[in-house]
Amino acid sequence: MHQNYEYLKKFADISEETFNEIAEITEFKRIEAGTQIVKLGEVPTKIYMLVSGFMRCYLTTESGKEYNKSFYLPISFIGSLTALLSNKPSMLVFEALSDCKLYEIDYKKFKGICERNIKLNTLHSKVLEYVYVKYEKRLIELMSLDATERYLALKKEIPDVDEKIPQYQIASYLGITAVQLSRIRKKIDSN
Repeated sequence: MHQNYEYLKKFADISEETFNEIAEITEFKRIEAGTQIVKLGEVPTKIYMLVSGFMRCYLTTESGKEYNKSFYLPISFIGSLTALLSNKPSMLVFEALSDCKLYEIDYKKFKGICERNIKLNTLHSKVLEYVYVKYEKRLIELMSLDATERYLALKKEIPDVDEKIPQYQIASYLGITAVQLSRIRKKIDSN
């Protein structure tokens, strides 16, 4: 049985037939590091399931400063949900930080199948709940933890984050400078 089918079954009891319906509107892609799957100002039409590599989601200010919102490791669901739902340009950029393998799904076709397939609609709801819980956890961390605690939480989530993601990207995610991150690392290493 396909490993992605088994993974999706963790969210909802979908049949092989339903999985095959999803597969028909899905395209497997390999992308190189630096590829943007959602660009700033683009009206997105796709959602993604990352199966290898790692990606980031970031916001760029008018002055050109980037702020990392999220990092994605396998297996993750990725998409500019607000832009998809509102059919408006994305304010976020989704970019590969390494070479990646992912499945690209046409969101409109997916929603069409959801309207007539209750099991797929349940899967969609469960995935959205999962994504929301992760988002809320991140928001709580930003509001309640100091920079060192946020870094330690990130290391717990991604143990080899320092090897996978450049220091300035990690610092941006934590809401600090690369110099501050360097100090935090030295302090942790000295304890």
